Amino acid sequence: MNVNLDGVRRRSLLAIGGGVAACLAVPSAWSASSALPYPQSLADELAHALKVGQPLVVMVSLDGCPFCRVARDSYLAPMMRQDGVPVVQIDMRTAVAVRDFRQSAMTHDALARAWGIKVAPTVLFFGPGGKEVAERLVGGYIPDFYGAYLDERMQTARAAIKP
Repeated sequence: MNVNLDGVRRRSLLAIGGGVAACLAVPSAWSASSALPYPQSLADELAHALKVGQPLVVMVSLDGCPFCRVARDSYLAPMMRQDGVPVVQIDMRTAVAVRDFRQSAMTHDALARAWGIKVAPTVLFFGPGGKEVAERLVGGYIPDFYGAYLDERMQTARAAIKP
């Protein structure tokens, strides 16, 4: 049996190269989960939101959560891009630094625990003084109604921040 080793090597290199290219074409988990910005200061984000006449929407997510991805990519990120609604993301169980509404330094994980968040995704709506101005939207297992629930809470939150 006569095997052309140059042909085998070439095909192997092409297969490896194609695999590398495919891996590079798939977005990483970090870029997928960063479709919403991570705040440095919730007080600053809230001040900006109120200045433009909107509540601050905060999504508390969990890395790898499929419901979080749907809520973020299908509802919150489009709402932020198309409607200009200020939306930020806090990740449960991460040590990323953030300043809360009082400008106290803490981690995303500590903030989620301080808010009593146990389920991801949880979407919160904040108004003046860092007070919640609408009922939390907890979970993401209701895809047929998620948009309606989000719209309802946004209406409530907007009404609560009007002078």
